[in-house]
Amino acid sequence: MSTDTRTATPAVGGAPTQSVSPAAPLEGPPGVPFARTLRAELRKMVDTRAGRWMVIVMAAIAALVLAAFVIWGPAGDATFRSLLELSTLPLALLLPVLGIMAATAEWTQRTGLVTFTLEPRRGRVVLAKALAALLLALVVLAVATAAAALANLAGGGAWDLTAAVAGGLVLALLIYVLQGVAFGLLFLNTPVAIVSVLVLPTAWTIATQIFGSLDDVGEWLDMDSVTRPLFAGEMAGRDWAQLTTGVAAWVLLPLAVGTYRVLRREVK
Repeated sequence: MSTDTRTATPAVGGAPTQSVSPAAPLEGPPGVPFARTLRAELRKMVDTRAGRWMVIVMAAIAALVLAAFVIWGPAGDATFRSLLELSTLPLALLLPVLGIMAATAEWTQRTGLVTFTLEPRRGRVVLAKALAALLLALVVLAVATAAAALANLAGGGAWDLTAAVAGGLVLALLIYVLQGVAFGLLFLNTPVAIVSVLVLPTAWTIATQIFGSLDDVGEWLDMDSVTRPLFAGEMAGRDWAQLTTGVAAWVLLPLAVGTYRVLRREVK
């Protein structure tokens, strides 16, 4: 919408005429700030009953595993590194589910019409969902790390965690969270995405172990194989190349296809 301003100018012969000069067009309402969209996605992940209980269950499992190991486990193996690896072991299975729930919320709860009406730029919503899942995963990982530190303090174990192991552990868990987001966007159905993210990579791992002809391929496309040096903090040049290939196949490819589906799918 624009407004015209009219000014009178004398014409030849003395009769005034109207000249029109266009004014600057009025700006429309500003779009939704991305920070607000990110906060909304974070709030949706913990406000729902399923999301809240998922976070509670992950924290409870990590605490129970640590308590059981400190009480009944061998005292010589109770170091900070071993306790942290033990507490994050169930997170590697449960954190992808957190990403799936973030990606499929609009389609399972049928709130997509509201979400995409308030923010019609769906790509920003997808990015906010991925970042929200990663941020919440970092919070859960911080809680697991604090629990492992308390358990190690109580058990008097060694503080043997190196920066390489800690960084690799964080990066590996974030990759698995992003894989959950990718599968959630790909299938847009929570149960199907959960089954797929648990079954398909595992089935591929079993296939590479059974069939010898797939050994070489498995070194590059098996998520368990490519993340093993990352968890151990022993990444080398070839390991980074294999990690990049595996992540491209199991994370980036379904993420790209899933994002395309969200951008093009009709919302009812």
